[in-house]
Amino acid sequence: MSMQLTSYTALESALNARGLNASEIRAAVRALKIETPSWGYANGGTRFEVFKHPAAARTIWEKIDDAAVVQELTGVCPTVAVHIPWDKTDDWAGVCRYAQEKGLTIGAVNPNLFQDKEYMLGTLCNPSAAVRKQAMAHMFDCLDIAKTVGSPAISLWLADGTNYPGQDDIRARRQRLLDCLQEYCAALPDSITLLIEYKLFEPAFYHTDIADWGASYSLATILGPKAKVLVDTGHHAPGTNIEYIVAWLLALEKLGGFHFNCRNYADDDLIVGSSQPYQLFAIFHELINGGAAGRAADVAYMLDQSHYLENKIEAILQSVQNVQIAYAKALCVNRQALAAAQQAGDVLGAHRQLQEAFETDVRPLLAAIREEEGRPADPFAAFRASGIAEKLAAARS
Repeated sequence: MSMQLTSYTALESALNARGLNASEIRAAVRALKIETPSWGYANGGTRFEVFKHPAAARTIWEKIDDAAVVQELTGVCPTVAVHIPWDKTDDWAGVCRYAQEKGLTIGAVNPNLFQDKEYMLGTLCNPSAAVRKQAMAHMFDCLDIAKTVGSPAISLWLADGTNYPGQDDIRARRQRLLDCLQEYCAALPDSITLLIEYKLFEPAFYHTDIADWGASYSLATILGPKAKVLVDTGHHAPGTNIEYIVAWLLALEKLGGFHFNCRNYADDDLIVGSSQPYQLFAIFHELINGGAAGRAADVAYMLDQSHYLENKIEAILQSVQNVQIAYAKALCVNRQALAAAQQAGDVLGAHRQLQEAFETDVRPLLAAIREEEGRPADPFAAFRASGIAEKLAAARS
């Protein structure tokens, strides 16, 4: 069943023979844009140590430089998410101009509500009104930045929770959170969406205030059309069916976007698709089911990875390629044949439609798209051969 092909011509013929339109698949792949994270270009680490790389970006300006390299090589990463205060500057207008000169724009703005010492007992859920006020002030600072840079989204993740039974009133914490977010959403312009992320645990080990997609969905529903759910692929218990969550949120019209990464036990921030490529493929299959005209749903597709062993640009390039491969494979599902098998109750016949698509070698298709645009067929290999990493290391060390 596996299709290992060496040319786009062979792949195109095989796809057409299976009743698929290769031209439509190419157009859909070309249209998918992937936002890269500014923090993915900087030094990151584990809970024990930060292993510094000489080529890592140190400032927002250098992060934009590195993101521009990724965009130049791939052509599908025109936006960069920023994290405040990690990227804080007094010249956001200048940052915007610099990004535009590099062929980029600023994407989602990510508030940091987990590092200040005052946040030990939480931020928007904290029992202290003074601490909640401090956290909200930071949120509104981020909103001002988002308006200045023309960002479409505020991506919110909270570390709020408790470690022991009785430490705080869970219902009271929910109400504090809701009060804060209702005030915030009331101030959001129609052009900016609040994306509410969730995480199963960490650093709160008894309960986390936004622990799963149900909590995030309930908040987004109460807050109205300006709020949606942000799914991070690394924020679930082992064995969680993320594609099921995607299908439900699409049906409920509350899926706002993704933070793509990969995890095995906790929030590992590994390269997306590195150990669970079939899951990523299945997620895109559901996104296409919930989209229009045979394409993935119109939501935000963003990487959220902090690499500490890998060269930063290489890690981002590999991540982008993995996302594109998973998406292209999902586009190769013969949905007409799949629907017929499902209607007939043909369990394995339906499953094999997905298996055949997953085992299709779509790399020639991706290479053909890039070469049409004057880009290298293999962005990762081109970067390694370019000597850019060595030049950056010499300049930044």
